[in-house]
Amino acid sequence: MQRTVLIVDDERNMLTVMKMTLEEVGYRVLAAASGEDAFALLRDPDLDVVLSDLRMPGMRGEQFVARCHQERPDLPVIVVTAYGSIRSAIECLQAGASDYLCKPFEPEELQFAVRNALRLRDLLQENLQLHAVVSSAHAGQRLIGASAAMQHLRAEIERVAPYKTNVLITGESGTGKEAVARTIHEQGPRADRPWVAINCSAIPRDLIESELFGYVKGAFTGAAQNRMGRLEQANGGTLFLDEIGDLSPDLQAKLLRVLQEREFSPLGSDVIRRVDLRVIAATNRDLHKLVDEGRFREDLLYRLDVYNIRIPPLRERASDIPLLAQAFLDDLRAEMDKSVAQFSADAHAVLAAYDWPGNVRELRNAVERSLLSCRGDVIGVDDLPDKVVSGGGRAERAENVAIAALGNQDLDTWLEDAERRLITDALVECAGVQAQAARRLGISERSLWHRLKKLGIQVERIVQR
Repeated sequence: MQRTVLIVDDERNMLTVMKMTLEEVGYRVLAAASGEDAFALLRDPDLDVVLSDLRMPGMRGEQFVARCHQERPDLPVIVVTAYGSIRSAIECLQAGASDYLCKPFEPEELQFAVRNALRLRDLLQENLQLHAVVSSAHAGQRLIGASAAMQHLRAEIERVAPYKTNVLITGESGTGKEAVARTIHEQGPRADRPWVAINCSAIPRDLIESELFGYVKGAFTGAAQNRMGRLEQANGGTLFLDEIGDLSPDLQAKLLRVLQEREFSPLGSDVIRRVDLRVIAATNRDLHKLVDEGRFREDLLYRLDVYNIRIPPLRERASDIPLLAQAFLDDLRAEMDKSVAQFSADAHAVLAAYDWPGNVRELRNAVERSLLSCRGDVIGVDDLPDKVVSGGGRAERAENVAIAALGNQDLDTWLEDAERRLITDALVECAGVQAQAARRLGISERSLWHRLKKLGIQVERIVQR
């Protein structure tokens, strides 16, 4: 496969010589006369190595290297400089360059430097691929479930993770919002950069500002030394703000400035510090309602809610309960050195019947409580928490409702009518657009087509029942 090299140099003769030298050995070469002209070429997906002169008009070489490292951290950058500027070349290495060449140099030296940079590029790519595999495995451990709702959630994560986009995660308490946020970070371009999480409701209001922004010595009573805040700790990586709806109005304004300007000042300091980070926020509250009530800034909501991911409550994916319970059991029995291997069928039925208002967190706690109570190798109904056993089982209620709903019909006829009603309602809601209706029902378009044919439903401008 032909490899691509970008050369950035304002000296036309030098640019021509380097281009010919590299093309002779089979490289595809792109050329730019300045750092500003080179930025468009950095977007080339086939680009493998950058060669940049250190002394150029306009943007200096050091600035260009830093910008390259920020926008394309996967690309090795070789700095080309004169002997008198070696100190500047070393500064470029500290800013992210991978190597430097001193003028004048032989053609073989240039080719050798590019070959070494390509080896580094290949190692970085292999490392990223390995990291992606590990991250995927970790995500599989966190995001357990085979239901349509979980498949949709995974697809949402895969769609947004590769970008720097801010994400707002919504869902009831205990649904696993931090697990989803961590998975987005690990599957994104900042996976090898810092992950910093802060719970806005768990830290007292008078302390959270110093936690976020940090402070300098003497900023307030008790500030005996400088302290780095979470914003600065997350620089280059991801900042996760849990329960963002509990952030006070004054801090909302300061956070908005960070998102807009990418800069802040620690408490007690006038020094402006710049940050480059991705923000993922989460809440179990209706932020739009808080905006209407004047308790949350609308402009901040728009900055955070660039992409919204809703995590379904456990009761909406009851088919995942056995998988989750067994996964929690496997983890906890290893921690507690217990030999309990599984749940009885009756215990599984009780777990599936409960509504789980505390969602996944409550289920894990119930499994831990059951494991402590169990005296054998199998968790039975008697080992489950009383609240779960007697908490108004979904299965019992569903059974009573379903049997009453049957009336004089047999089960097959009742199910067919119910399926017809759901499909036609979805089609009406989606104005007859089958692709949208399929997504609304959580099935594939092909599956919807077969059901339409089986049930004899005609789809026109008006849905015929």
